[in-house]
Amino acid sequence: MTNSNLSKKVENHGVAWERAFGYVQAVQVKDTIYVSGQLSHDDDGKLVAPAELDATGRPADFSQMEEQIRQTYVNAKTLLARYGATLDDVVEETLYVLDVPSAFAAASKVRKEMYGTDVPQCASNLIGVSALAFPEQIVEITFRAVIDRPAD
Repeated sequence: MTNSNLSKKVENHGVAWERAFGYVQAVQVKDTIYVSGQLSHDDDGKLVAPAELDATGRPADFSQMEEQIRQTYVNAKTLLARYGATLDDVVEETLYVLDVPSAFAAASKVRKEMYGTDVPQCASNLIGVSALAFPEQIVEITFRAVIDRPAD
């Protein structure tokens, strides 16, 4: 059942998998922005810093974790900006990663860089998973932000 009185503002990156899977990258309802799982793609939808795969098609190592995390935050910042929001408006994030130790080390550095502070003011979750959407992908991050402005 849908609520036709609920005003939503949606945003996309324009990458192929949005239509293929059938979803939007971000949706604002009232003062809250929900950002779908972001990954490290460029403007053309090409994965930035793809992990090298082993003979079984799994990531051979996780040396690209920092670069993937950094590009993922850049993509989230792009979406948030379309709502007039920044990472300062983020109240919760969840990092889904294939390797927790390498992600913890990389995210500890990149998060401080992206948020511009040693203690980002948001709740954060780091969850190890067995697979993500693309074989070369080793991280995906979701965000929830709250702003003082309702959706148009």
